[in-house]
Amino acid sequence: DATIGWLRHAEIKHGRVAMAGFVGYCLHANGIQFPIHIPGDYSTKSPAELWDQVPESGKWQIILFVGFLEFFSESGANGAHYTKGGKPGAFPSFNAPAGGDQYKIPHPVPLDLWDPVGFTKNSSPEKLERGRLIEINNGRLAMLGLFGFLAESKLPGSVPALGGIALPYDGDYMAPFAADFHLF
Repeated sequence: DATIGWLRHAEIKHGRVAMAGFVGYCLHANGIQFPIHIPGDYSTKSPAELWDQVPESGKWQIILFVGFLEFFSESGANGAHYTKGGKPGAFPSFNAPAGGDQYKIPHPVPLDLWDPVGFTKNSSPEKLERGRLIEINNGRLAMLGLFGFLAESKLPGSVPALGGIALPYDGDYMAPFAADFHLF
């Protein structure tokens, strides 16, 4: 039961990351940028080259923020851990964690990551379960879609449906700090 919980949580978490990555890839490839971003030159249309253009300090900010979210979600703030009977994929509240006040963030956080405006607070358990299955399936599809873009950008023609859509990239996806990596 613990293994199934761990696998399901990993699938949901990676699906969420893939959905964000797929949407981000599509937005940037179409020239859509948020008005507020880390200072730097973002003139490329290639989403992969965009990461290469983010300054090292910006990359570390992103990675450390994601690390904080991971630490907080695994800290026990959600009550029972997903490998010990807790709900896989549930993210604890910043303001009222199920694990108790010792997990509360010391400064006010206006919105939680899960259902920040309260759309699902009155939903039935059946509707929430159906929504979770939809999220899992969308995450699976986003993983395939994102990796399709990445494969086509490195090896043109590898995904015929994406020929001419995915922008070529000559960098290394597996070395996110390759151009400017150093620890100190």
